[in-house]
Amino acid sequence: MIIYNFSQEVGNPIQAYGSSFDMSRIGVFEGKFHIGCMHLGEDGLVGRHDATSNQLFLVIEGEGWVSGPDHIKLPIKAGQAAFWVTGENHESGTENMMKAVVIEGDNLNPEKFMPVCNK
Repeated sequence: MIIYNFSQEVGNPIQAYGSSFDMSRIGVFEGKFHIGCMHLGEDGLVGRHDATSNQLFLVIEGEGWVSGPDHIKLPIKAGQAAFWVTGENHESGTENMMKAVVIEGDNLNPEKFMPVCNK
């Protein structure tokens, strides 16, 4: 067995689109899926941008907010996930702290596996 580290300490600071968070890369699988862990500290922000592929934002610790093209901030917490499709404008942030595993890939379709919270 091998133990790997994807904590904030091994992450890289991200500032694109006015962002303020650290990203720990987890992997690229068969060139189709990218997985990483976003570490957002106090007043952390993933700045508004268009999704380059389908993106699943799985909050694993803390809480914050997410928004889509309508700019309406919806609360999100550990155990919940936001999903944006390719080209969808979005952003996310927190006042306190939030960690999220992010999976990006064109063939993602979480609705097959997870119940929807806000419909």
